[in-house]
Amino acid sequence: MASQEWRRVVPVLEVAAGIGEVDHTTVKDLCVCVARIDQAERDLSERGLLVTAERGTVKNGAATIAAQYRTQLARYIRELGLSPSARAAIAVPESDDDDSDIWD
Repeated sequence: MASQEWRRVVPVLEVAAGIGEVDHTTVKDLCVCVARIDQAERDLSERGLLVTAERGTVKNGAATIAAQYRTQLARYIRELGLSPSARAAIAVPESDDDDSDIWD
């Protein structure tokens, strides 16, 4: 799932947000978040929100894990401009026709 997310978002981010190799760690973590949410949701679908444990019926821990990953995912979505509102907030750099060296 993480590799699928990588293949889905990296081409878009390279064009839309200008990400480069330096950003790959952040994008990789975003992809892991998506995969972990998917994994937690599968567990919730299979075992349910409430599970039987030593002390009786308790909340499935996958629900807490999914919520924590969603919180982190929301940060990455804002940071990388992956939602319509986040994209609207990204300022596209103006084209610099001046060929002068920045060190001049």
